[in-house]
Amino acid sequence: MTELHELTGLEQGAAIRAGETSTAELVEHHLARIEGEPYGAFVTVTADRARAARPGGDGPLAGVPTALKDLAQTAGVPTGFGSPVFAGHVPEVSDEVVLRLERAGLVSLGKTSTPELGSPCYTEPEGLPPAVTPYDTTRMAGGSSGGAAAAVAARLVPLAHGSDGGGSIRIPASCCGLVGLKPTRGRVSGAPMYGDVVGLGVQGPLARTVRDAAALLDAMAGRAVGDPFWAPEEAAPFLAACDREPGRLRIARFSTPVIADTEVDPECLAAYEHTSRQLEELGHEVVDVAPPLERSAVPVFETCWAVLTAQSVAPLPAEALPLLRPLTRWLADRGAAVGAPDFALAVGELRRVAARALAAVAAYDAVLTPTLASPPLPVGAIRDDADPEADFEAQKRFTPYTSTWNVTGSPAVSLPVHQTPDGLPVGVMLAARPGEEALLLSLSAQLEAAAPTPWRDRVPPGC
Repeated sequence: MTELHELTGLEQGAAIRAGETSTAELVEHHLARIEGEPYGAFVTVTADRARAARPGGDGPLAGVPTALKDLAQTAGVPTGFGSPVFAGHVPEVSDEVVLRLERAGLVSLGKTSTPELGSPCYTEPEGLPPAVTPYDTTRMAGGSSGGAAAAVAARLVPLAHGSDGGGSIRIPASCCGLVGLKPTRGRVSGAPMYGDVVGLGVQGPLARTVRDAAALLDAMAGRAVGDPFWAPEEAAPFLAACDREPGRLRIARFSTPVIADTEVDPECLAAYEHTSRQLEELGHEVVDVAPPLERSAVPVFETCWAVLTAQSVAPLPAEALPLLRPLTRWLADRGAAVGAPDFALAVGELRRVAARALAAVAAYDAVLTPTLASPPLPVGAIRDDADPEADFEAQKRFTPYTSTWNVTGSPAVSLPVHQTPDGLPVGVMLAARPGEEALLLSLSAQLEAAAPTPWRDRVPPGC
């Protein structure tokens, strides 16, 4: 007999509508699984709030449990932004994406773990357990949506909210064997704070299937009054795109690392080559290209990243600064040293770099790369509090592909196409032109359907 947590999010929603289960039963079932979970997935469990929820909405995920990343402001719920500096912080307002998920009828069971301010590509928050991949609990879940990915992979919730400023949805998706989608810039509203003035970050879904990811994106997407920019509205739900054939596409591919000189693990290359062959077998044209993002863009991106960190810590009182992690302080100091004219020049140059990158792949419908340079690393393999600069460089070597699409604002998805001989997940990444999530989801669903083993049926040990 299938247990409730084995159902996908869409299946859980369908079971509610058919009267086969209820939101209350699903909430209790998943809360029981969360209790004592060994994955470092949750930092706050909102059991009473979830039990008291009376979800509305008539969408396909109405009544389904989910979780919110601890970077998302949630009114009345502790939101610590992954840092002891913000311990006990309870917002009075919710981010627009939280309100949209509530209006769609999803029920949050709590806040998932993230590193301090969502900056590193690993999730090892100070004073809390690290988020680990359920496929090997000695190895990292990735970051910064590591807790969300661990929660979904371990079947603690069927799908979850994440955010991505340089790979923070796709990195943990690869580490945890999930579908992780970074939408187009402006697809999901940044209201009410609009904290990312550079436009690198966006919020999106983590799920076990492409259809679940599409349905969750449908719940998240849309503009709010006051948004400074937004992606074009779609005529049909993104979920509908999963049932359409993408047609014959031209797909560019490259495996050369973009932002760092590093060796790419053979298993990551095996996943990339396997997917290339599969795409050709499905009738697509696959063409080798050079990386579209210039290496000279890396210091420009880093300048913007550092300034965003400095912006985040600027309101803190002086006595709180020693509580910040060494990496955060190092990045903030680096950002604070950038003058206003230099920052403006960096943002302008990043826009021009993005334009050139998009022009370089304009003839192609999608771009294929590995997601990461290696399978999930051991916990602590990257973190280096004694040398934050070395920590930052190690992060770049682990994630040499993902930030390209944050710079361009393009949608990009990590797909769980491969496992190493010892069972570790390995993803590949597909990106599309800005605004073309529907095509990306259609292509992803086609690959999912062609997989010899359904991705949803890969169950981590003990889950």
